Amino acid sequence: MALYIVPTPIGNLTDITYRAVEVLSDCDIIYAEDTRISKKLLDHYSIVTRIESFHKYNEHRKLKSIIKKLELKNKIAIISDAGTPGISDPGFLIVRESVKNGFDVICLPGPTALIPAIIQSGFPTDRFVFEGFLPLRKGRKKRLESLANESRTIVLYESPHRILKSLKQFTEFFGGNRKISVVRELTKKFENQFRGSINDAIKFYEKNKPKGEFVICISFLKVD
Repeated sequence: MALYIVPTPIGNLTDITYRAVEVLSDCDIIYAEDTRISKKLLDHYSIVTRIESFHKYNEHRKLKSIIKKLELKNKIAIISDAGTPGISDPGFLIVRESVKNGFDVICLPGPTALIPAIIQSGFPTDRFVFEGFLPLRKGRKKRLESLANESRTIVLYESPHRILKSLKQFTEFFGGNRKISVVRELTKKFENQFRGSINDAIKFYEKNKPKGEFVICISFLKVD
C-alpha cells in the first residue's frame, strides 16, 4: 500500500480538501503530530480512523513500525497539527524511509502557510527562498549572513515570543529600511498583516503584543 502525506487546515477547518477527507476516512491508520489537536479535525468531519502520535520526539523510534505496517499492506496517512507534513513539521524522515523501501509516497495538495504569505506580501513570487524557522542559536548568524545579499524574496516562520528579537536582529544583516511583510494567524479570525520597513515593524510590535504564529517575507535588495 501507500504512504499518504495529507495537508490539514492551518486555521480554518473548512480549508481541507474533499480528497483529504476521503483519504483520512479510508486509510487504516493516521499518524498525527498531536493526536489531541488532530482529533478535533477528525471529529469535525466524522472520521473514525485509528490515530497514533508521530512527532519530532518519537519519529525516529516509530519509523520501523510504520514501515512494517506498510509491508503488511496498510494504507497510512501522515498529518501534522496544521499545514503540510515535512514543511517545518515531522514528515521528511518517514518519506525518505518509505522511498528507500520501495513504497509509494503520495502527497496531496493543500494548505501551507508560506504560499499565501508570499502572495499577500506584494513581493515578487517568481523566485523565492523558504528558510522555515531559523536556528535558535548555533548557525543562526551564519544563516543570516548568507541571506543578507539574497536576490530572491525570503520567507521565514517565527513564533510570537521571538518575533521582536528576530526583527531587531534582522536590522544588523538586512538594514532597518529593508521592506518586510509580516502576516499572523493566516486563515483564522484574527488574521492580520503588517507591511513596511523592518524598523517600522519593530515599532508596531513593540506597541502591539505579538500573538499567534507568524510568517515573515523579506524583500530582496532592489524592491521599491
